[in-house]
Amino acid sequence: MPTPGGPYSGIWKLSNLSKYIQDNAWPDATLENRGIFSGGLTPSKSNIMDYVDISSTGNATDFGDLDVGLFGCGSVSSSTRGVVGGGGNGPNTGVNTLQYVTILTTGNTTDFGDLIETRRNGPAGVSNSTRGLFAGGELTAPSYAITNIIDYITIATTGNSIDFGDLLSAGYTKGGTCSTTRGVFAGNKPGNTNVIEYVTINSTSNTTDFGDLTVGRGRIGNGIQSSGTRGIFCGGETPIASNIIDYITINSTGNAVDFGDLTVTTSSVVGATSNKTTALSCGMSNSNDSIDTVTIATTGNATDFGDLTVGRLYITGMSNVHGGL
Repeated sequence: MPTPGGPYSGIWKLSNLSKYIQDNAWPDATLENRGIFSGGLTPSKSNIMDYVDISSTGNATDFGDLDVGLFGCGSVSSSTRGVVGGGGNGPNTGVNTLQYVTILTTGNTTDFGDLIETRRNGPAGVSNSTRGLFAGGELTAPSYAITNIIDYITIATTGNSIDFGDLLSAGYTKGGTCSTTRGVFAGNKPGNTNVIEYVTINSTSNTTDFGDLTVGRGRIGNGIQSSGTRGIFCGGETPIASNIIDYITINSTGNAVDFGDLTVTTSSVVGATSNKTTALSCGMSNSNDSIDTVTIATTGNATDFGDLTVGRLYITGMSNVHGGL
């Protein structure tokens, strides 16, 4: 246990305290706003994991490695643990593996279990402090079928994912955002649709219509950008590259509203993460290592935050302080 007056002293939620005990990961105050960006194409498939302190600006630092080079993964996270699911490991191949890290430490991933289906391209992730959901994705050769499945895990344990329900329509490279109770998915490929749909995270069910994006698109930012009240969807292919940032009020329903623009246009899946104040986006291209930042509660164009250790695209992002926690 931390000693009174030591570097880990403070007041914690009981729910968080149990996770710190289970994962043996007592938080240092300087690490409370950690965001991690995983995988990508450089253009070769990458196993790189970078991390940043979301509450400040600056360049990313090496965190560790995925078990293999992957791109187009999904990810979910609690305040202590991050889980990366699926992804492509070749032109026509992918994995069904789930792998996890303890966010407040650094190191390589550990096996968690398996997704219901192998998805090589774009399961969208949402999560609260207990449960993580992976929605949609593109299956591997020979079918290359597009799936509407949503599966879930209990983040604090390990094991295979379980069926949650179905999306309104099959698709991949959706964006995901959430509050502590509601998960919201937006956009789609194929078709570059404008559909926004939602679920209640702690139940199981099919999605329900939420509203529409300002512009229909797929390949939206992969990772939770949320204050708990407001959610952001960044980038996407319309089918041309875009710099669009939209926002919604998560616990109501309705159409998205224009927020502002990323610093560059992109047709890649942007790596996305946040704390409850600041949202970060990166991975606009394999030659662009820049990280963009916006303040979630306001509207406006993105500004420079810092740089990734290596420029790459098709990244996934997660954090220990996003709006679902």
